[in-house]
Amino acid sequence: MSNSGIGRVAPAIGPFFVAPLVAEYLLGDLPIKMLGALVIMAPFYGGGAILIREIVRRTGRGWPAIFVLAFAYAVFEEAFTTQTLFNPNYMHLNMHLLRPAYIPALGIGAWWTIFVLTLHTVWSISVSVALVEALVPDRATTPWLGGIGLAVTGILFVLAAVASTRFEIKHDHFVASKAQFAWSAVVCVAVILAAFRLPVRSTAHTSGWTPSPWLVGSAALVAGSLFLVVPGVWGWRAVAIYVLLDLAVIAAASVLSPREGWNAQHRLALAGGAALAYAWRAFTQHPVVGNAGISFRIGNAIFAGALIILLVIAARRTASQPDPAPSTAIGA
Repeated sequence: MSNSGIGRVAPAIGPFFVAPLVAEYLLGDLPIKMLGALVIMAPFYGGGAILIREIVRRTGRGWPAIFVLAFAYAVFEEAFTTQTLFNPNYMHLNMHLLRPAYIPALGIGAWWTIFVLTLHTVWSISVSVALVEALVPDRATTPWLGGIGLAVTGILFVLAAVASTRFEIKHDHFVASKAQFAWSAVVCVAVILAAFRLPVRSTAHTSGWTPSPWLVGSAALVAGSLFLVVPGVWGWRAVAIYVLLDLAVIAAASVLSPREGWNAQHRLALAGGAALAYAWRAFTQHPVVGNAGISFRIGNAIFAGALIILLVIAARRTASQPDPAPSTAIGA
């Protein structure tokens, strides 16, 4: 591949690693000594993020479509790959994920369902894509891969999904019911179809007050932090808080993003504030695997520091780059 070809596809390498690092390591679910797990998680998380981003950009759509497809990815992962939406004792870790706000008819816990689907939709996919696009603002709305690159990414994603699913079943021995798989598939297909019913990007602006990027980032940090600290034992009260937070952020972004003055710095601030919520939260929780010893906290500091460096670099680049055409909602 020529240097120009390498330069063209180079940005796609970003989500490949940023997505799993944000999803599992920045939050503190996995310790830094388990970076070897990226062999599977990079093609799965990162592959999913790249596929979503590339398909949306190729079809001329914007952030609303990325967000909706990220939700479909979240359902796919948690319903089919890890099956945590239905497993009452995931990996025998005695976390009791389904107990708060349990819905017997569906065999799911409303608390865990909304919590984990929001994590993947917002942080694993949307935040990760936004952070990388902010590093290359001049190419934020254009495709990064050709047909071959997209095909290879898709193959790697499928292989990683199969490997992850086989690993989960082999070590957990749990398999959801046919009905649970069936309605999960219906949800995935319906959400994917809905994403492509959304309008393409528009250059139209609306008038009105536009907050500063600092205010947007602070609001995202507060909203993300509130979401992460609400105790699951609150059950239906936690569910209500999650729904209100999700709807409030979506509504605010949908109203503000088409306005004159909303630009790449605002999108970076939105993603950066949410990512910083993950970073500080990691220092207060116990990892899903292993112990919260000194090496784990050092890892937390390394990932948080890397995030801050990334945000500083991205902020400088977005500040010096003219903004591409905005979307009809939630950024370009």
